[in-house]
Amino acid sequence: MPGTDAREAVKTVTGTFEGAAAGQGLPYLPELPARGPGADMIGRTTGLLVELYARVEPSGWRIGDRPGRDTRRARSWLGEDLDALEEFTQGYEGPLKVQVVGPWTLAATLELRGGEVALSDPGACRDLAESLCEGLRAHLAEVRRRVPGAEVVLQLDEPSLTAVLRGQVKSASGYRRHGAVDRQIVEGTLRDVMGVQHRHGGQVVVHSCAPDVPFALLRRAGAAGVSFDAELLTERDDEVIGEAVEDGMKLFAGVVPGTDGPLSDPAGSVMGVRTLWRRLGLHPGLLEKSVVITPACGLAGASPHYARQALAHCVRAARSLADNPE
Repeated sequence: MPGTDAREAVKTVTGTFEGAAAGQGLPYLPELPARGPGADMIGRTTGLLVELYARVEPSGWRIGDRPGRDTRRARSWLGEDLDALEEFTQGYEGPLKVQVVGPWTLAATLELRGGEVALSDPGACRDLAESLCEGLRAHLAEVRRRVPGAEVVLQLDEPSLTAVLRGQVKSASGYRRHGAVDRQIVEGTLRDVMGVQHRHGGQVVVHSCAPDVPFALLRRAGAAGVSFDAELLTERDDEVIGEAVEDGMKLFAGVVPGTDGPLSDPAGSVMGVRTLWRRLGLHPGLLEKSVVITPACGLAGASPHYARQALAHCVRAARSLADNPE
């Protein structure tokens, strides 16, 4: 979300999605990267890690020996956000989404002491995933404690996942690329991280705003839903998407632009979803329970006014889809 005021952001999110318990919205714990390092998605997740710490360098986030100012700041802001969430969800019962960066985007972004990203070292990747599991376990428990009526939905942000699978992550020098990681290792690590949530009976959604999202791999790893930028879909994705939906996976279709601009009418925003459904030959009655309408990606680059408009527009577009699936 845009801005730096946690209370205002949480108020906006929970207010926009009134009626969420009736299936009309999905409230979430906002992230406010405009506050600076530690509030961005990478810094926020490094603040959750157990016995691994990171600091900001000119080149990005780098693993260090001990918690420093950047770690303390990330944890302080997360605490502030949780305080606001608890304040505005008193008595709430229903779905509530929280999000952290997934293990492979972390590995493709976090630098080791020598400057190369963790992805360059299989041992570092394992340590990072294990630390994330421990931190995530504590974080989810804290959210459930503060909002006891919540059905917590975990979102793993994995915008670098496709690049990891294809060997497209650049080295520190920029002159070469790190090799593609074996798909079974990628899948197994994701399954381990998702297992932290699955042990409590909760659902996991994986978000990627990159092209060629690996729907089949994510389904096998245990994702209940995949969040994607609908404009980046091609007909090459039809078969795997159709199989995923028939297997019960939810599609979080990013059809509303994440930056300021004119919004079409709600029915127009979901026209592409209806077209996709017809192309897949799926029953229109599946739409309401299989599709969630979202912004294409985060709203941090939008104005506060547009962010509120975009969230409200998602709700109206979803209602249009449910009321007239064909």
